[in-house]
Amino acid sequence: MFKIMLIEDDASLFREIRDRLSQWSYDVHGISNFSNVMQEFTAVKPDLVIIDIQLPKFDGFHWCRMIRAHSSVPIIFLSSRDHPTDMVMSMQLGADDFVQKPFHFDVLIAKIQATLRRAYDYNTEAVSLRTWCGATVDYEKNTVTNERGCIELTKNEIFILKQLLEQKNRIITREELIQNLWNDERFISDNTLTVNVNRLRKKLETIDLGRMIETKVGQGYIAIEEGTP
Repeated sequence: MFKIMLIEDDASLFREIRDRLSQWSYDVHGISNFSNVMQEFTAVKPDLVIIDIQLPKFDGFHWCRMIRAHSSVPIIFLSSRDHPTDMVMSMQLGADDFVQKPFHFDVLIAKIQATLRRAYDYNTEAVSLRTWCGATVDYEKNTVTNERGCIELTKNEIFILKQLLEQKNRIITREELIQNLWNDERFISDNTLTVNVNRLRKKLETIDLGRMIETKVGQGYIAIEEGTP
């Protein structure tokens, strides 16, 4: 049974989501003190976090930053705000998905299932390590390590990198990435993919690998090896 931490201050909505998720055999935990979210997060050790943007004390962006400083657990944002910058901000902070209120419960379930699937299922594959441009990519630890250092990636970022590395030197279209990453492209925006790839490349730049992920305008992305034309 997956444990989900639902950080939502609307008691009525919390109960509705908790009860519906319980019907799908999810173990849902709430927050009793919105000043000590991290303390409760550490105690629960959830497999996934669903978090509202507008919260007492500090907003959801603040708690996303705090969680990401200590964990790569999947995060889904909920929000009644409809400004595009909210979605972009959530992705830049390391969230895995974004759900706009009001939402149809089937959409929320689909996003939860897809997020958990890509966060945990692929780690059961036999191949967990791959070498790339002198670096070691660890699919289980979500890390990329070379002589310049070690970076930790989010579940989305390691999945995107894995898709590119499994077909090195071949252009992977944006549509193909979206389909593989989210399984159903109706539930994700093209812009969200851009944010995730840009964030991945920025992290890779810190160990001098950002240039090895190239954007092919109008086509997609390609992971290249050193010495490849």
